[in-house]
This record gives sequence, structure tokens and C-alpha cells, in this order.
Amino acid sequence: MELYLKLIDVIFPVFALVGVGYYLGKKNPKYDTTFITNFAAKFGSPALAFYAITSTGVTFDQFIDYFFYTILAVIGFSIIGVIFLVFQKRDYITELPPLILPNCGNMGLPICLFAYGKLGMGIASAISAVIIISHFTFGIFLASKKISFKVLLESTPVYAVIISVCLLYYEIEAPVFIENTAFLLAYSTIAMILMSLGIALTKLRVFAFKDAVISTFARLILGPLVGLSIIYLFDLKGFAAGVLFIQTSMPSAILTYLIGSMYSSKKVVNGIASTIVVSTIASFLTIPIIVFIALKYFI
Repeated sequence: MELYLKLIDVIFPVFALVGVGYYLGKKNPKYDTTFITNFAAKFGSPALAFYAITSTGVTFDQFIDYFFYTILAVIGFSIIGVIFLVFQKRDYITELPPLILPNCGNMGLPICLFAYGKLGMGIASAISAVIIISHFTFGIFLASKKISFKVLLESTPVYAVIISVCLLYYEIEAPVFIENTAFLLAYSTIAMILMSLGIALTKLRVFAFKDAVISTFARLILGPLVGLSIIYLFDLKGFAAGVLFIQTSMPSAILTYLIGSMYSSKKVVNGIASTIVVSTIASFLTIPIIVFIALKYFI
């Protein structure tokens, strides 16, 4: 019974905030999320990365280890994604991002926080760091079929990760006033991005349901299997293994849609939107199962 109560404690806050956003989006279809997007990109996400890395107790070695494990996971996702897209006779380059870049920030971080506390959030930040950097490098390359580091250089979360890792490496504690500021920005960001996810679900449309279902299977069913394979291969244990399992099980990231909108054709963008919507809705069923497994076997 205690495990089931813990599961509710972890899942309910996340789904409730997504539900609030969905309600707001349905009530006002013209609801403008520009403020949330700008706040999260320029202030919230950097603060969240900084706080999670420097103030949660994660060590430099742990950060590097799970940074590496996440790179392996993305490679595994890529192999699976290419196979599925070729099978569907879809563009295995431009439509690959939503299959390989899970929503580790909007959904993964808060779920790991509620499941394992601040230490879980610290490990989750290492995983999210890989995904953030991948969005602005690999993601843009796939969407545009061109190599460009301009967006990466303009991305404040990337600088926050670099600064945080340097502090972690040299074991330098951040000043309390900076830590407190990052704390406020980080937790307000978690609330706002979860609500923005709900709002986004009211705006994105499903254009190719069959293809989206197949892609969702690749993301939500095979994704966790990749995570479990890495856990087994490297004999990972404890809460950190649970965090990796949860993060590799998240639905497709909405940022893949935003980047696709900037660089890819309308047909490709429609396909990405379909995958995001279907995988996110389906995750409301799969995430409780994933968290239950994580809490039962990785503690």
C-alpha cells in the first residue's frame, strides 16, 4: 500500500499541472504562452539546470557517468528510430528527433524529483543536459540537414550547464543568494512548463494517427527497454538507475516540434506534431507503470 501511495504522490502533481494547462488552453484557444516560453528559455531552464547540478548533492563523477549513459541511450534510440521510420517509408532524418529526444525536462525532471527527491533531480539534470545539447546540435542538424552551432551558442541553458559542471568539478559551492534565486526560478519553471505542456496539447493536432501510434510504440515501449539494457550492461543500481529508467521512458519532447517548425517542411512538422500528441497522451498510461517499476526495484 505504501508503494501505491508513493506512486500517487509522484504522479498526481505532474498530471494535475498538465491538466490545469489543458483547461486554460481549452477555455481560451488564443492563450499566449510566449511569456512562459521566453521565461523558461532565458531564465527558468538555466536556473533549473544550475540548481539541479550544484545544489542537489550529485557528484561530478555521477554527473559524467549519467551524461555518458544518456549518450548511449540516444544512440540506441537513434538506431530504433531509423529502423521504424524506414519501415514506415518516412523521412528517417527529419522525422527522427521526436523518437530520440524524450521530454526529460518538462516531465522527466519533476517526476524524478518527486520520486527520489533532490538527489534524483540531480541525476535527472545530467540526463537532461545531454538532451538539451542534442536539441540544439543533433536536432537542428536532422531538421535542417545542415550543421550549425549558432543556436547552441545562443542557448543560455547550455552555458548554465557548463558553469555548473565547472563548479561541480572544482567543488566550489555557489553563494547562498545565487542558490536561493536559482531555487525560486527553478521551481516556478517546473510549474509553468508543465502547464505550458497542457496548453500545447490543445493546439497541436494529429495528422497521421497510424504513423504516430507506431512512433509512440518506439518511444514509450522500446525507449524504456534501452534504459533497462544500459542499467543491466553497466550493473547500475539504486535511485540513479531508477532516474535513468524514468527519463528514457518519457514521451517525445515538444521542443522537437518547435525546432522542426523552423527548419523542416510542413509535412514533416505535421508528422512530428502527431507523434508528440499521441506519445504524450499515451504516456499518461505508461508513466504510472514506469514509476511503479522504478520505485519498486530501484531504490
